[in-house]
Amino acid sequence: MKLLIVIQHRLALWNAPAWFGEKLGQEFPGLEIVQRSNYDGIEAELRDTEVIFTISLRPTQFTAASQLRWIHAPTAAVHQFMFPELIQSQVVLTNSTEVHGPVVAEHVMALIFALAKKIPQAALLQREKVWGQESMWNEGQHLREIAGATLGLIGVGSIGRRVAQMASGLGMKVIAVREHVQKGTPQGVQAVYSAAELDRLLAQSDFVVLAAPLLATTQRLMNAERFAQMKPDAFLINVGRGPQVDEAALAEAIRKRQIAGAALDVFDQEPLPADSPLWDLDTLLITPHTAGLTEKLWQRHYDLFSENVRRYMAHQPLQSVVNKHAGY
Repeated sequence: MKLLIVIQHRLALWNAPAWFGEKLGQEFPGLEIVQRSNYDGIEAELRDTEVIFTISLRPTQFTAASQLRWIHAPTAAVHQFMFPELIQSQVVLTNSTEVHGPVVAEHVMALIFALAKKIPQAALLQREKVWGQESMWNEGQHLREIAGATLGLIGVGSIGRRVAQMASGLGMKVIAVREHVQKGTPQGVQAVYSAAELDRLLAQSDFVVLAAPLLATTQRLMNAERFAQMKPDAFLINVGRGPQVDEAALAEAIRKRQIAGAALDVFDQEPLPADSPLWDLDTLLITPHTAGLTEKLWQRHYDLFSENVRRYMAHQPLQSVVNKHAGY
C-alpha cells in the first residue's frame, strides 16, 4: 500500500517534517511511504497512491490518482477538496479539526481578553511612553469584565465546543447557532439557535465568535445587515475563514461605531495586502492566521493520522471523516 505525503507551504511549520514519514515507516513497515516537499511531477506519484496526506488536490490530480481510496487533510477546512469529482467518488476524506480545535480555542480566549481589556491600545501607549489611563477609559468602549458577558458562537465544531467550555468556566453566558439544532446543546452552552435565528444571537452577544466551516451558506455571512443587528458595544472575532466576513462592511461598521471593534485571524486575501483599510482601524486587532500554530502541531497530527492508518489497515472506521456532501 502506497502512502504519499505532499505539502508545499510558505510557512515552514505547515510542511511535514522528515521524521513524520520516517516514524510512520517504523510503525507500519508494510507501508510504502513517499514524502515530498513540492508538487513537481506529482502526477506520476499519484498513479499508484492509495492514501494521500495533503493540504489540497486539484481535480486533474485527483483524476490521475486512479488507485486513491483515502485523502487526509492536515487542516480543519476542506472546502479546497469540494469539487464534484471527489464529492461523488467513493474516496474517503478525513480532516484534522480535532488537531487544531484546542489551540485555536485558546487563541479565541486570548482575543476576547485583549479586546475587553484594551491590550492593543495599552501596547501602543507603551511604545509611545504615554501613561494612558484616562484615554484607555475615556476613549471608545470602556474596559469591561469577561464574567457575565454574553458570548455568541457561530459554529460548535471542535473549536466552538472548546471555546464554550472555556468561556463558561470564566462565567460567561454562552449561546450558539448550529446548523442542526436537533443535535442538542453542547457542554457550556446555555441556548442553541438555528441558522435562521442568527439575528437573535447577534442582538444578545457582547462577543460574536465565528468558527463555522466555509460553505455556500456561510460566504459573507457577516455583512452590513448582520453588523446592524449587533450591539454597538459588541466585538466580532473570526477564526473561521476570511470569506465569511465582508471586510469592507466590517470596516464601515467599525468606523461608524455600529460595533465596538473586531479581532480577525483569517482574511479574504492572505497575506493581508498592505493597502487593506483594515490595517488602519484602531479597534481592529489583526493576528496573521496564527491561531492554529503550536510547537505541538506535528505530534498531534501524528497521533491522529497514525491511529487512522492503523484503523485503515485493520478495515475499521476512520476518525474525523468529512461528510463530503455537507462540506465538513
